[in-house]
Amino acid sequence: MQLYLIRHPAPQVATGVCYGRTDLALAKNVAAAAARILPQLPQLRPQLSLYTSPLQRCALLAQALHPAPQSDARLQEMHFGAWEMSPWDRIQREALDGWAADPLGYAPPQGESAGELQRRVHGFLADVRRQGLESAVLVTHAGVMKVIVGHAQGLPARRWMALSFDYESVVRVTLTDQDAAAASGRA
Repeated sequence: MQLYLIRHPAPQVATGVCYGRTDLALAKNVAAAAARILPQLPQLRPQLSLYTSPLQRCALLAQALHPAPQSDARLQEMHFGAWEMSPWDRIQREALDGWAADPLGYAPPQGESAGELQRRVHGFLADVRRQGLESAVLVTHAGVMKVIVGHAQGLPARRWMALSFDYESVVRVTLTDQDAAAASGRA
């Protein structure tokens, strides 16, 4: 299965602020972003599945790209809980050290861990695979893209968590049947 992963355009947020699940507006008009992205995708016909995070920074782009995008909450960014909308340099050093020591298991207060993010994204992938699609487009967030690219490339957690994707980037990955089997048994 071919997946075209699209990171949303830049949101309206100050540099150095922790955000994930916060529903931020876009910094610029979505039409220009859609015009840059469309040539990088297969022909987007109504029968081609396009899935999107429900957060507006993704949903608005998905609506500009496809006549009937399908929203799925599992494509949302990681939930940083009490850290949301806090400057990174104001989050307690001990908390950040705890996260660094156990990146898959540590969850910010009232948030989710990278392991929880990984499990929900793998659940989404399993459901999409069961539909028997040859390809799909996903408009989503950097964290979700890290999980999927890391999964497709068989990367250990520390490697996939270190991946980086620019706003409005399009990444094409191929998932094989072996990837699907591995996702069902891996956290």
